[in-house]
Amino acid sequence: MKVYTYSEARQKLSMILDMARSEEVIIKRRGGETFKLVFNQSDKSPFDVKGISGINKKIKTQDILDAISESRST
Repeated sequence: MKVYTYSEARQKLSMILDMARSEEVIIKRRGGETFKLVFNQSDKSPFDVKGISGINKKIKTQDILDAISESRST
């Protein structure tokens, strides 16, 4: 486990993120707060979303515009 100060972490962020892939990295702030960096590898893209299935697909453009308008007004 490696511990870095906030200032060190800012200066060496790229290196610290690479290091966090293989070991625990702690960043410590001046006030004593500590934060643990955790590497989270995901094979799935955040943009990989399921389409609309099982729903009546006869949605009209006006229905979408109405839904958008309604969501903005609340």
